[in-house]
Amino acid sequence: MKIYRLHTKQNLPISIDEAWEFLSDPKNLKTITPDYMSFDILSGADRPMFPGQIIQYIVTPILNIKTKWVTEITHVVDRSYFVDEQRFGPYTLWHHKHFIKPIENGIEMEDIIDYKLPFGWLGQILHPILVKPKLDEIFAYRQAKLIALFGAYESK
Repeated sequence: MKIYRLHTKQNLPISIDEAWEFLSDPKNLKTITPDYMSFDILSGADRPMFPGQIIQYIVTPILNIKTKWVTEITHVVDRSYFVDEQRFGPYTLWHHKHFIKPIENGIEMEDIIDYKLPFGWLGQILHPILVKPKLDEIFAYRQAKLIALFGAYESK
């Protein structure tokens, strides 16, 4: 059983309050997801984030194949972190931790995703040629979009 990890960090020149307001609102996930993925929330994003919240959406990650994805927000610590876990969707395991913390002149945002692919050895073969490059592309888009929205961080 192979479990993979994606780990990213990004600094933004905004306050912890601004970061939390944006990042903890499920509706903003569409804003930071590439358009070609046709991200569409079906339900669950009608109130502020809370533990136990179920969010259902449709996404088209590869080959124009629409996929229903259901996640649960399992942990929330105000202005610090939250965790979403897939309950139904394309992965055998998807556990995504979102951390934010204040730093000089802004915040540091950190994502740690542990995931497992279905299909055993076939999933392991597809990981380096299809899944990992796609996840890297999605998170690179997300980082660029956040810079476009909030500006680039400059350390002093």
